[in-house]
Formats: sequence, C-alpha cells, structure tokens
Amino acid sequence: MPEATAQKKFSCPACGAEAQWNPAKQALVCAFCGTTSPAQVELTATGQETIQEHDLAAALRSVPDSARGWQAKKISVRCQSCQAISVFDPERVGQRCDFCGSSALVPYEEIKEAFTPESLLPMKLSEDQVRDAIRRWYGSRWFAPNKLKSAALTDTVKGLYIPYWTFDAQVHADWTAESGYYYYETETYQDADGKQQTRQVQKIRWQPSSGSVDHFFDDELVAASRGVQPDLLRKVEPFPTKQLTPYKAGFLSGWVVERYQIDLLSAARQAREAMDEKITSLCAQEVPGDTQRNLNVTSDYSGQTFKHILVPLWLLTYGYGARTFQVVINGFTGTISGRYPKSWVKILLAVLGALAAIGLFALIARH
Repeated sequence: MPEATAQKKFSCPACGAEAQWNPAKQALVCAFCGTTSPAQVELTATGQETIQEHDLAAALRSVPDSARGWQAKKISVRCQSCQAISVFDPERVGQRCDFCGSSALVPYEEIKEAFTPESLLPMKLSEDQVRDAIRRWYGSRWFAPNKLKSAALTDTVKGLYIPYWTFDAQVHADWTAESGYYYYETETYQDADGKQQTRQVQKIRWQPSSGSVDHFFDDELVAASRGVQPDLLRKVEPFPTKQLTPYKAGFLSGWVVERYQIDLLSAARQAREAMDEKITSLCAQEVPGDTQRNLNVTSDYSGQTFKHILVPLWLLTYGYGARTFQVVINGFTGTISGRYPKSWVKILLAVLGALAAIGLFALIARH
C-alpha cells in the first residue's frame, strides 16, 4: 500500500502552524506544539489517497480570531525547566517561574492566539488565609522536619489561574451481560479422621441479561496545566463549576495565568475515556444477580459541548536539600494537597516505638 500524502496543507487547530501527516500515528502532527489531530486516509474516485480530518479538528479551524486571545495586552513566557507557559500583565517583570521557581524563562511567541476562556472561577481565598492554612497543614505533618515547620516557606506562595477544559455529553448505553446467582449444594467428604462429613458448597447459575442506561455528563473536567503536578491537582478537585462567572479580562488583572498546553483534541480524548469508564461502571451496577461476567457496553454520545475555563490556585514550590516540593491549594474551596520531606529521625523513633509496643504486648500476653 503506498504511503499517504496530504493533498493540501493543514494548519494545527491548537496553534495554527502547519501540521504534517504522520503515517506511524495515522494522524496530523504539529511540529511546533506537538498537537496530534485525528484523521483518516480515504480514496478518491481516481484511487488517490487523501487525508480527511475528524469533525472536531475541522471545526476548530473555523473558530474566528475574535474568540481567541485574552482581550487585554499580555506577555507570555515559557519556563525551560517545567515547560509551563505563564501569561501576565506587561508591567510585571517575570524573574522566576511561579510554578517551579526556575529563572530559565524565555519569551513565548504564538502563531495563533489561544482560545479565549469562556468563564472562570473567581479567587475566593485571600493570601493571608492561604498562609494560615499552609501553616496548619505543615503543623499536622508529624514526620516533617522541625526545621521545615519553622521556615518562612509561606513567603513564596503564589496565586494564579490555571486552564481546564470541561465537556458535556448525553449518553445512551445498551448493555448485555451474564448474571450469576448463587445457590448451594450439599457435598459429602471425609475428614482427617476418615469420618464422613457434609458441607455446603457455593455454585453459580448463569443466565443472560440486558438493559440500558441514560446519563448526562455535566462539566467533565480535564486539566490543561503543565506547571502543576497532576496527582496533586486531582487531590484538590473538584472545582465547583456551577459557580463559574463569564470571562472578563479585568478578573485577571495582576494575576499570573497559565496558557493551556493540553490541546482541545487531546482533552476530548481524555474526557471520552473517563466518560466511557463511568458509563461502564453505571451499566455494571444495573446488572442483576449476585455476580456478573462478560459485560458488553455500546454507547451513543449526543449533544457534546465543551468550554475553556480558568480556575484559581495558590501554589507553593520550595526546595529542601536537593529536592523540590510543591503544595497546591484550591483557591475557591481551600482544599490542600502537597508533598514534604520526611525526617528519618522521626521515622526511626516511630518504628522503635512500634516495636517496643509489640514487645510489651507480647510480654503481657505471656504472663
């Protein structure tokens, strides 16, 4: 089969640069930002191969320039350490990355501006509230070194907005499965003394079952941040999307904003995978019986929509020894998640204390 070649140029739906056909990935790949656009090879009436984009990728190209940008003058820089792209007011001098603390910042020039956020969640926690919350959080970390608890770490806390995509979809799913029902039979056996005994043995009776599930996904969140560690970010979710406010440039005045780097196409794939998993789980809950097997789900998606939103975070990145640690605070709910160094002295004392308690218990039991 001859290698497929594009008959026309395709611009990247994320940044606007030219996307090239990648035969190995069977997709259009942007050499500038790395965005992968789903596509498929089709034959023309003359037998020539052409590349056809998926509807979402094609639709993104039709987004007008008026729906892009921040609606205010901004400067963008990329951190060469963590790769986060920070956006801020022109009068602010960005000397260090607010995400990792690196000074390796370089100007970031876009071929095409990012999508304008449709809405955002306003920052609710003040800096003083966040500092107090961090101190309490550190105070409850028993294994943290005492030196860390007395350090002025909260002096480096940063408030910022990070990007998310949200997805809505109505899903109808038909499922089939085998339902298992427990029943018991009496079995005769010989015990160790050669005596005949009886016991109840569990059996399973299998029978086919089927059904359907209808579910609406409302604001399925997909983070589009590179600067915040994903596992920490998940631990401070959810962000209450019912409290979103229509985007206005004034909301971001004085704040650092991260430009999305998880493009819409990649985010849509992540959202679909998460939705598929949840739909399968919902169908599994509908299967009757005591157990089940061979669950098969066929889903139909309709009314799919998306939004680009910004959510508030307070971020603390600090070094201890040769390692760097990050603490994340939800700027609306106050939920905290983070990592911290462990004191080997305290861990050793805890282990010795546990061993001593076990020895004491054994001594008391012996007497």
